[in-house]
Amino acid sequence: MPPKIIDSAAPQRPWLPNREQLAQHPWLRPWASRLLDAQLWRFQHEAVARGVAVGFLWAFLIPAAQIVVAVVHCVWWRAHIPTAAALTMVTNPFTIGFWLWLAYQTGSAVLGVTAPAPAGMENLNWDMLKTYGGPTMLGMGLFAVGSAVLGYGVVKAGWMLRVAWARRQRRTQ
Repeated sequence: MPPKIIDSAAPQRPWLPNREQLAQHPWLRPWASRLLDAQLWRFQHEAVARGVAVGFLWAFLIPAAQIVVAVVHCVWWRAHIPTAAALTMVTNPFTIGFWLWLAYQTGSAVLGVTAPAPAGMENLNWDMLKTYGGPTMLGMGLFAVGSAVLGYGVVKAGWMLRVAWARRQRRTQ
């Protein structure tokens, strides 16, 4: 029997499904044994670092269904599911415009191309997509890989510093 997931947030959030409810959901039932593995939900340094990397990667790589893809990747890569799901929200409907603009600027700088600013969205056509799509996709790819690697490294370094700090505090007492 797998170890139980301790859900300390359940009493405060009755709308949040617990482990048994997730296991009984008709869409999740075929994958419940893998999806509800306690290792994927525990707050451990390696799993959290992987969750950060997975969340940032899928936040920038695809425009829709990011959480679903991130959860599948977490099961395969043994990453922390809540962290990955939360970090896919970096690119949400309120911030996606900024990220696309920044990705275009970054991709254009890397490729060394510039395109005139569009006059408006009323004449959106295939040529406009070809003009702006390549640099934007390159920029989003760079953000995905860069933020995943950087996020993983920051979590690992932060966790090691926290452990070193705790050891130092124990030695001085």
